[in-house]
Amino acid sequence: MSMLDQDAALAAEIAEAAGVLLLKTRAECGLSGKALGDAGDAAAQKLILDTLRAARPDDALLSEEGGSDADRVARRRVWIIDPLDGTREYSEGRTDWAVHVALAIDGAPVVGAVALPGRGMVFRSDRPEALPPLPERPRVLVSRTRPPREAERIARQLGADLVAMGSAGAKAMAVILGEGDIYLHAGGQYQWDNCAPAAVALAFGLNATRLDGSPLVYNRADTLVPDLLICRREYVAAVLEAL
Repeated sequence: MSMLDQDAALAAEIAEAAGVLLLKTRAECGLSGKALGDAGDAAAQKLILDTLRAARPDDALLSEEGGSDADRVARRRVWIIDPLDGTREYSEGRTDWAVHVALAIDGAPVVGAVALPGRGMVFRSDRPEALPPLPERPRVLVSRTRPPREAERIARQLGADLVAMGSAGAKAMAVILGEGDIYLHAGGQYQWDNCAPAAVALAFGLNATRLDGSPLVYNRADTLVPDLLICRREYVAAVLEAL
């Protein structure tokens, strides 16, 4: 097994284990609302960081909850994680939340695993599967609370339907599952919000770029990712033209 294969297996194992822990925490901790989200975040964060520190001590880390290694930008390999993507959905007992574990090498999203624990699913970059057939009418995935104007414009121009969904990871994986076809975000995200979804999407043959079609680059000093487009490749030209 190559090193990248080992990395992919490790990412998937960690994402799945963190998901199991998050479900257990939600069922047993007796908390609700923000307190539940904070407890889940903290528990998953500790599990992921402890496992990565032990398994890959020479790699750098960047996490939403745990900050980053001071020298990570100078390192070739950095693990970029979000222990709980979609805290609100998790706290509300929904299933559209995710765990992100990714490895960027020289800035590229090379390895990724996205777990949807509420649905018992783990998507991994080393095990891509065939995508479902395209629907007759495309669907644009948008935030439940903050649908971007760009998405609404794309839907009008492509004759598409809007589908509201929770976390970034859930929306990106919905494209793989055939529950949506175009996911774009223009309001700014952070590297941990989309590195793992981008790695998985690319492995499955989807487009994962900036809104201008340029590549997504990770392990930059600035953790902001201004915009994102994950979609079926058949729609890329139409979306970029509409934008």
